[in-house]
Amino acid sequence: MMNRPSRRRFLALAGAGATAIPVTLLLGVPAARAQMPKLSLDDPTAKALSYVHETTIAGQRCDNCSLWQGGDAEWGGCPLFAGKSVNAKGWCKSWVKRT
Repeated sequence: MMNRPSRRRFLALAGAGATAIPVTLLLGVPAARAQMPKLSLDDPTAKALSYVHETTIAGQRCDNCSLWQGGDAEWGGCPLFAGKSVNAKGWCKSWVKRT
């Protein structure tokens, strides 16, 4: 006789998995940021937004932008450049002062 999984067991495991995914993502955010590749200046989105790794505009840096997701890190996430990390000293034309 085969040991076939029941529908009830499948739904229980699926529910547990669906719950675990967001928790894992929240807990793994700093580690995921550390593993993200650095944004290249040749990236099409970087070019479109005039991104630079080190800004010359006083008071406007990625780490004081409302979109910055890097905390105190040298490189961190930005939703405009999904999957890539940007320099805390960087800048792009979508910069918005953090309030």
